[in-house]
Amino acid sequence: MITGSGRNIGRAIALELAAGGADVVIVVRSGREEAEGVAEEARSLGRRALVGVADVRDEQAVGRVVEETSEALGAVTVLVNNAAARRDTPFLDLSPEEWREVVGTILDGAFVCSQAALPGMLKAGWGRIVNITGLAAHTGAAHRAHVVAGKAGLAGLTRALALEYAANDITVNAISPGMIETVRKGAKPEHHRERKIPVGRRGTPEEVAAMVRYLVSEEAAFVTGQTLNINGGLYL
Repeated sequence: MITGSGRNIGRAIALELAAGGADVVIVVRSGREEAEGVAEEARSLGRRALVGVADVRDEQAVGRVVEETSEALGAVTVLVNNAAARRDTPFLDLSPEEWREVVGTILDGAFVCSQAALPGMLKAGWGRIVNITGLAAHTGAAHRAHVVAGKAGLAGLTRALALEYAANDITVNAISPGMIETVRKGAKPEHHRERKIPVGRRGTPEEVAAMVRYLVSEEAAFVTGQTLNINGGLYL
């Protein structure tokens, strides 16, 4: 189950996991047609795929997606919390509503989805949670206090859950992508324009997806509570 997987990094993760043999659930807040396209790509790889439409902050909606998944595919044993909201807004212009929407989508969404999926993982005796954070969680970013706060909180949630469920063969890790070549609405964020990447290029969604595939594999069973940076040397 991959949230925010209708495009960009989420889409790449869904297809990478499908290529690795997983049935996938494409979860989006809107844009069902786009999500169905990703699901069809996964099916072309020989896997089963479902589409779930839910605001990740909505416990009932997320619970419904997890229940439908369990009935059709079995328990959700791999969860990738990728859904996020990103906006450039000067701090003094931030409204409480925008703060709650952005932090809520990133952090509350991971909380809601993890609570919904963990019972199935515990019953199965195995599970993997991967949280997608971001470079700004470590470096900060002007005009993105809400995004930075949410992403930094996600790194903390990762460590807390990793400790709580380590004895249950459930690992919880985070991936922190740097500047990734994705399709965005509007201009690139200000902090992207200011920084130079040592390797001389942006990353690709597929490079992030490859790390997710490793973390959910048996080879990564001894890796938990970690934040892995994928940024071309931008944050050392």
